[in-house]
Amino acid sequence: MTGKVRMTDYQYVKTKIEDRIAVVTLDNPPVNILTSNIMEELDKTFTELNSDDTVKVIVFTTAGTNAFIAGADIKEIAQIDSPDKARLLSKKGQAVLNKIENSKKTNIAAIHGICVGGGNELVMAFHMRVAGERARFGQPEINLGIIPGFGGTQRLTRLVGLAKARELNLTGDVITAQEALRVGLVNRVVPDGELMKQTLGLAKKIAAKSRVALELCEEAMCKGLTTSLADGLNLEAELFAKVAASQDMKEGLKAFLEKRQPKFQDK
Repeated sequence: MTGKVRMTDYQYVKTKIEDRIAVVTLDNPPVNILTSNIMEELDKTFTELNSDDTVKVIVFTTAGTNAFIAGADIKEIAQIDSPDKARLLSKKGQAVLNKIENSKKTNIAAIHGICVGGGNELVMAFHMRVAGERARFGQPEINLGIIPGFGGTQRLTRLVGLAKARELNLTGDVITAQEALRVGLVNRVVPDGELMKQTLGLAKKIAAKSRVALELCEEAMCKGLTTSLADGLNLEAELFAKVAASQDMKEGLKAFLEKRQPKFQDK
């Protein structure tokens, strides 16, 4: 589709759709703290986007220049007065991030400035991460006498390995964008002034592909990550068979043989 379309805008989370790409912006000045209300808005936003066939790629960012997301709301955490309430808060946050991670829509976080605690946990749920050169990352919960509760002990380990995840989680240290790239936490580091331009460029490149192939590939990778290699290969074979029935596969192969760009219909 062409032109701009607006979805439901919430108090803190705004969305606009243009050329099959949804740009989701969190705006909670001054440092975009993650509150329970914001997590609910993110949950609703991604529920809508995941069911919108006009959207092929989702780009997430935040407003302002002070920080990308400076963590979860410490005042809310300080009000927890029982293990049951702590467990509930953790489970609710994890559910929202699981929805992002398991989405068939390719999603990319465009990260500027400080991204720590719950903010780092949030972006780790995205399929790809593009960081501005001055971005900073960390899990400083240990400095408060707590541990991450939105997946920081799990996704970080899967992304950077146990040794580095242990170092970051147990020291609370914050690392640079360049170090994050070196250890595999982010996909790319770009000049701050080009963050959205380059992230949208990546999104447009992906959005030009077949939606059928994109969604099945995402499903194969996400589900395969939680199973054995043998089961993952079986899943891949089944999804390959499914994509073989699509019109887009026929168009893609025909275009290759005719030495032209394919014109996918997302069918």
